[in-house]
Amino acid sequence: MLRKVAAARWFQNGVTLVILFAGVLVGVETNAEFAAAHHGVLLFLDRLILGIFTLEMLIKMGAEGRRPWNCFGDPWNVFDFLIVAVCYLPIHSQYVTVLRLLRLLRVLRLVRALPRMQLLVAALFKSIPSMVYVAGLMMLLFYVYAVAGVFVFGKNDPIHFSSLGRAMLSLFGVVTLEGWVELMNIQIYGCDRYGYGEFPELCTSPLAMPAAGIGYFVSFVLLGTMVVLNLFIGVIMNGMEEAQRERQQEQQDRLGVGSLAAELAAAREQVARLDEALGNLEARAGQAGSEARPR
Repeated sequence: MLRKVAAARWFQNGVTLVILFAGVLVGVETNAEFAAAHHGVLLFLDRLILGIFTLEMLIKMGAEGRRPWNCFGDPWNVFDFLIVAVCYLPIHSQYVTVLRLLRLLRVLRLVRALPRMQLLVAALFKSIPSMVYVAGLMMLLFYVYAVAGVFVFGKNDPIHFSSLGRAMLSLFGVVTLEGWVELMNIQIYGCDRYGYGEFPELCTSPLAMPAAGIGYFVSFVLLGTMVVLNLFIGVIMNGMEEAQRERQQEQQDRLGVGSLAAELAAAREQVARLDEALGNLEARAGQAGSEARPR
């Protein structure tokens, strides 16, 4: 009975609606005045949501029969259980912000409720090993360009290239294509003619470097944005395809198990019919033999 309830579509859709309502409730609590005026109602709704999530976990565990721990073989069930368990922690009123943040974790359960979103998360996790190497390549590119920027533009542009840390932070803004033209113009025209109007005291050694500025920033934008970031996209797409193949294989395996079970049931039914027919034949043969004996 519980297994049918846990697998029912109405049950899953109902839980999804509760998750959405929990997310809206957390957003409402960000309005301090409204939360203070309706504290009792919000507290009741929060406890009601927690009770529904607790009942959901009990149903899922009860669906496993005498082995409720089998429910935790699914990592998503472990995630759901931890979110529910955390909300039962004895957190005092001075840590109400922590409690609200913990309640916010309920919104993440939408990942479990939406299969397509599960696929995206699975693709992201599968892409992490490859993304580490792409991130390493990007950090190497940042380091090389940051060191070159300090050596070439450090005196002309001390705000952005006076140290290695500032140079890497400036390049991070460049790779997002945010204000990179302004940085390039400072190097092209010099800090005394562009960009340092509000900080003239910092422009102590102006130097116009049009060729170096254009070559430096255009090459970094091409490499950092057009190449390296596209590698991230390619890695994620590859992870998406792999996750889709695994899901299709799982569905095929489930269908194979279901068809095998159906075939076994049909075979058992045929064997039972054959046994019944054989029993009838034996009974008839025995009856005929008894009738053929002389009296």
